[in-house]
Amino acid sequence: MVQQISDAELEIMKIVWGNPEDVTLFSYIMDGLAARGKPCQKNTLIVLLSRLMAKGYLSARKIGRRNEYTALVSETAYQTAQTKSFLDKIYEGSVKGLVSNLISGDLLTEEEHEELRKLLEQGEEKP
Repeated sequence: MVQQISDAELEIMKIVWGNPEDVTLFSYIMDGLAARGKPCQKNTLIVLLSRLMAKGYLSARKIGRRNEYTALVSETAYQTAQTKSFLDKIYEGSVKGLVSNLISGDLLTEEEHEELRKLLEQGEEKP
């Protein structure tokens, strides 16, 4: 089970997941937060990174005076765990309930509705 993370920790993970490199440097994260309009003090970022490591989301390797961070949980694994948690908590595990609410609550665009329909049809065609 993937542990819950705060919104600030999630912002950091999005930067790490979005990095095309295998490792992410502290300065890359600082710059990424600033670019997202969420600048962070150095000490605050150190604390948040430590929490993410303690929760098993990141590992760090010290190279000289800098740390290189590597994601231990993929973005897809995180999204899947959070989606399941949301479904269980709000819809008692019912995907049908979620989709029904999206449709009846007028929360889907016409394009999204059509894309969902096609995805469902493709799923039915699989053996």
